Amino acid sequence: MNSDIRSIADFTERFPDEEACCKYFEGIRFRNGEYCPHCGHTTIYRFKGGKRFRCAECRQDFTIKTGTVFGESKVSLRKWFMAIYLLTTCRKGISSVQLAKQVGVTQKTAWFMDHRLREAMKQNSGQLFGTVEIDECYIGGKAENMHASKRREKITGRGGVDKAPVFGLVQRQGEVRAAAVPDVRMITLEKHVVTQVQPGTSVYSDRFASYNRLGRFFGHETLNHAIGEYVRDGLIHTNSIESFWALFKRGYIGIYHWMSEKHLQRYLDEFTYRLNTSNHDFGETFAGVLARVANTDWLAYKVLIA
Repeated sequence: MNSDIRSIADFTERFPDEEACCKYFEGIRFRNGEYCPHCGHTTIYRFKGGKRFRCAECRQDFTIKTGTVFGESKVSLRKWFMAIYLLTTCRKGISSVQLAKQVGVTQKTAWFMDHRLREAMKQNSGQLFGTVEIDECYIGGKAENMHASKRREKITGRGGVDKAPVFGLVQRQGEVRAAAVPDVRMITLEKHVVTQVQPGTSVYSDRFASYNRLGRFFGHETLNHAIGEYVRDGLIHTNSIESFWALFKRGYIGIYHWMSEKHLQRYLDEFTYRLNTSNHDFGETFAGVLARVANTDWLAYKVLIA
């Protein structure tokens, strides 16, 4: 894709119709050669008109969408492409209401499209290294906006009643990772750090008790936020991961207003993907999302609402 695409006008000029979108997606999906999504056979026939294929081995028909995030969807590829553009370029996300207006679908369809694309934005595996900052926080509404019967509970203790705990890690000059967690107990957070961070890595955190044993595995430095210590020696801080949480909360409050705890991980995947690709040009980011779309099976609506 032309990396000079810098606006919605450039984008629509690059993809003026469904044919242009199909041709581009074919190039992404079949970049290593054509194959059948049903059986993997590499000899396929194209029907007249170019929209359907048939496998020479299993004889099943399919389209370029079959077996991808776009599978079983009647929404045009051009509208899917537009949704990807909006979801990857809006720094704090885009609500299903706004996506519906911009793309030209119903709000229900836009919500479904959003979650399917988030399914393709799942975070990478592998371990972080170098210098890693960690921090936990709670996602939920503001106490002053709650019913009086819950307000006192909400503002006492660390986090609050009915708020969802989340945990994040960021490698300096590297990736951000974030996960919805059942709790912030030591055994829970330790498992995330030990699994995702190479032994011997320098790990920076605040003095939350759940991090007390990390020094057994890592070069662990802590900051005492209770006395106003946020940076030590100009290097030891958790500003990067706290900035991510600040961005995520602005998206929560200003764009989405509310996130179901059931789907919270999908929203975290969206925000981490967008931040991890923020230094890429749009062409690279767009092709990257489509490559993931091509290798991620479609998500049924009944699964999302179950």
